[in-house]
Amino acid sequence: MNITHGKGVVVNKQSVPLDQVSRDTVCTCQECNHNLARDCIKLKCTCCKTDTHSMILDGMIGYGPAHKKFEKDFKDEVQVSTGSVKLEGNIFIPKNARGLVLFAHGSGSSRHSPRNKYVAQVLNRAGLATLLIDLLTQQEEKIDDKTAHLRFDIDFLAQRLIGATDWLLENNETKSLNMGYFGASTGAAAALVAAAQYPKVVRAIVSRGGRPDLAGPVLHNVKSPTLLIVGGNDYPVIDMNQEAFDKLKTEKKMVIVPGATHLFEEPGTLEMVARLAVDWFVTHLAKQGGK
Repeated sequence: MNITHGKGVVVNKQSVPLDQVSRDTVCTCQECNHNLARDCIKLKCTCCKTDTHSMILDGMIGYGPAHKKFEKDFKDEVQVSTGSVKLEGNIFIPKNARGLVLFAHGSGSSRHSPRNKYVAQVLNRAGLATLLIDLLTQQEEKIDDKTAHLRFDIDFLAQRLIGATDWLLENNETKSLNMGYFGASTGAAAALVAAAQYPKVVRAIVSRGGRPDLAGPVLHNVKSPTLLIVGGNDYPVIDMNQEAFDKLKTEKKMVIVPGATHLFEEPGTLEMVARLAVDWFVTHLAKQGGK
């Protein structure tokens, strides 16, 4: 649905007066950053093009009235504002979602991780909403490809995760859902650090082949029930997870998947990770009801 400027907004080739323009009609122009098309029209913005406008119906993330339960599945690409940057993300909210899981990818990865995407799909089928985000901007990724310093900056990654958590808490469509974190590799450490700061918000954590040991100083502050999943053939990481497991003072469980290496590429191993994650999140998110 295209929108143009002038005395009204063109929706389906029919001119609509300003006072009839839906509050859910938004401008996606990166230059004017007006957000709402109504503001563009009032200010007679000239930088926008018709392809930077779209009609967002009630229920779109960040706009429209609050819905405790979606009447149908919702899927979209989103920009998550955190601090001074916007992070790219993919959100999926199934009909009658009973919880939400925020993914923190590992070092050198992104929201496009095929393993995290697979786990997210399994969680979706179990009635859990998911948000997969890039913890780094495109510019930061280019720098990190050369220096590899940001991917191991756990506090930095945790702050990005906290920003995404705040974004979810501010949106009408997600703020009522109990939240959990799914972290892989260094993302698991970031998830634990972030959860330690939000003990009443983060209801459960799952780590896949993670480095929870990198969250060392704050592990004893984590209150969220935590599941550590490690590959049976990922020997150094088993020891690192055992070290972190011993320091956790919350409800906890450590599962070693036989025959799996660090990336769980062996047949059936990633499927086991997904089943374990579903059981953990459903148990700890759904049982506590809405916020």
